Amino acid sequence: MATIEGIRKAYMDFVLTEGAQPKSVYIFAKKNKMTEAEFYQHFGSFEALEQSIWEGFALNTLIEIRGQQVWPEYSSREKGLSFFYAFFEQLKSSRSFAVYSIQQQPKSFTTPRVFEKLKGVFEGFAQEIIKEGIETGELSDRRFFSKKYKDALWVQFGFVLNFWIKDNSTGFEKTDEAIEKGVNVTFDLFQRSPIDNLFEYGRFLVKNGGMQEKMGFGQF
Repeated sequence: MATIEGIRKAYMDFVLTEGAQPKSVYIFAKKNKMTEAEFYQHFGSFEALEQSIWEGFALNTLIEIRGQQVWPEYSSREKGLSFFYAFFEQLKSSRSFAVYSIQQQPKSFTTPRVFEKLKGVFEGFAQEIIKEGIETGELSDRRFFSKKYKDALWVQFGFVLNFWIKDNSTGFEKTDEAIEKGVNVTFDLFQRSPIDNLFEYGRFLVKNGGMQEKMGFGQF
């Protein structure tokens, strides 16, 4: 009986050996000694299979980092960094497939369809650590903007992924540097700054705009 993990591995081996997707599910199934019905029991298409592979990378990363003894003690920033480092460390063993998969995607400003499930897992994690950070006061709770924090982290994730694909440094040390600098800058933007004080002061003036007149200081 074919398993999800077995089908994933067989597909990755096929596309890397042949340089292209199988021409049909029938051909793929026959080559890997399974029936079409077994394939369709788990996946509706090769695209769905590839989405599942990327989703699996993210889910395995979460299992790994959440299993660390120090995980509960981490700040939101540290949890974000931990995910990035662990994800790309894991991806090293599947670099050839990652490069192949990304290179097959059409050039677009929108998220490639193959990353849709990965994005769902990532955004769920991002919302979780952002919520924690706001509750502890580590991150600033900004009206309207707080909801966009997860989007900023996703953009950063996409940037690092593209950087990693092109990185030819030993051990991908340049990617580690990109993660450190990029994620830290992103979280710096989420933290409280003088701009937040300015906005709060502005809201205070709007809310209490008539205070001067009430106190008889209208001429000032």
